[in-house]
Amino acid sequence: MTHPEPSTAARPRRADAARSVRSLLAAARALFDEHGPDIPLDEVARRAGVGNATLYRHFPTRQDLIVAVYAGEVTTLRERGAALLESEPPDEALFSWLDGFLVHVATKRALALAGTENDTERRTELFDEWHRSMRSTAQKLLARAQRAGALDAGLTVDDLLALTGAAALAATGVEHARRLLLIMRHGFAGTSARSGEQR
Repeated sequence: MTHPEPSTAARPRRADAARSVRSLLAAARALFDEHGPDIPLDEVARRAGVGNATLYRHFPTRQDLIVAVYAGEVTTLRERGAALLESEPPDEALFSWLDGFLVHVATKRALALAGTENDTERRTELFDEWHRSMRSTAQKLLARAQRAGALDAGLTVDDLLALTGAAALAATGVEHARRLLLIMRHGFAGTSARSGEQR
């Protein structure tokens, strides 16, 4: 039994919709960074170059848009971790990713909270999903660094993320948070790594 080919009209519509979503997410990401998640949605549509009807068709509520933007940030972190696993020495890969995670926590937490406010069940589900994604990435990077002797074998991924997250939240700004991470990096170094530095 043969199936009809998708119409040529359907394919452009799907492509147009995908382009609209990408434009809306890029515009929202930039405006949220500049002005926070309370920016008027009309401004998001205007910067994306689409009409309000297109915005609301893809993202019926402000929270839907915020969640989509934040989920994209988590995906970017995961993809960067995968790339670093293939391209950088173990310790550099881990701490380069942790730097991105640090900046993410320091600058995006309000966005995540805004996207899940007034909905405890949704917040729990989404936060669990996002945490699993970032934890899995960190675990792979940490295990590789530990196999190379660059980090203490007793350090766990939960230790690593809790300390890095705490630095991001306690710091007075991103640069201060990065300084705290640098201080922690020296404390994280395993015996073999310290021996190598002394030689």
